[in-house]
Amino acid sequence: MKNLNTQEKVSAMTTCAGCPIGLVARTVLNAIDGPAVVTGATSCMEVTSTIYPNTSWKVPYIHSVFGNAGATISGIETAWKAIAKRKAGKAESMESNDSRVKSSAFSERDGEMKLTEKPLKKGVTKKPKFIAFAGDGGSYDIGLQALSGALERGHNFLFVTYDNEGYMNTGHQRSGATPIGSNTETTPAGKESIGKSIRQKDLMQIVTAHRPAYAATANIGFLDDYEKKVKKALAVDGPAFILVFSPCVPLWKYPESQTVNIAQLGTETNFWPLYEYENGKYKITYKPKEKISVEEFYKTQGRFKHLFKRKDKTEIFEKIQKITDEEWEKIKQLSDL
Repeated sequence: MKNLNTQEKVSAMTTCAGCPIGLVARTVLNAIDGPAVVTGATSCMEVTSTIYPNTSWKVPYIHSVFGNAGATISGIETAWKAIAKRKAGKAESMESNDSRVKSSAFSERDGEMKLTEKPLKKGVTKKPKFIAFAGDGGSYDIGLQALSGALERGHNFLFVTYDNEGYMNTGHQRSGATPIGSNTETTPAGKESIGKSIRQKDLMQIVTAHRPAYAATANIGFLDDYEKKVKKALAVDGPAFILVFSPCVPLWKYPESQTVNIAQLGTETNFWPLYEYENGKYKITYKPKEKISVEEFYKTQGRFKHLFKRKDKTEIFEKIQKITDEEWEKIKQLSDL
């Protein structure tokens, strides 16, 4: 990945081997040329980047509780606007009176405090980029209300959801993002159960219903696409949202070396389509060259292995394929409008 900014804004995290969430964060912060303020909902990213007394964040960072990342970033952005307005008013007042600001400077040579005159800098500090990170639990479920409020009010921020399709930080429970057939701690597979039996939420449709300035799906296996979308999201005036596909080694149960390959297969099978919503219009940003069965994606992960042992596996995968095809067709139709 290209380093788009020479000033490091986030360093390594203590994640599981093969975890891509550090990449999710760096891709965003490396694209920012200037100041940034970050808030993070309780999540794997928050836990692995803020282990006391250390922090991975080289920018101002606020840890939000599980459900209020949207409210926190709204408050940060509003507070900055209020402070900037007040500072701008003071600057205008002092400039009109031809004022000079006196500040104290310590002279090591003579050991005395001396007053020096410095002209007040015109205007205020460059506006920072306001970024919120959350997992699917802090976006699809517990954090949905706060996210909805922030989008509806039109705050200027980028909300990034890294979607690993479950509550990983608390022990691998199902979330609103968990797909059909997943074996989790709260949807265990067995003789009478296929695991999670219902579809995941369509968070992108929930978000675009708020008519944000920009929204997109992304995938850590398609970094060029992700980087382009981050740049677009940072450039708009108003709320922006990116939903990033982020495989999880412990819950999905696959070899840690296969993270990128599995992520890419998710998009190649249309399980995770890549598209964006901009100026009220949808656009597909990647179209697979050939149709690959979603069953091939399921085969790569231990969380689905029980499905392949069932007598009714053919019917199960026909249902999952039908859902996948319908969702892809829906996105194609939206993109053609």
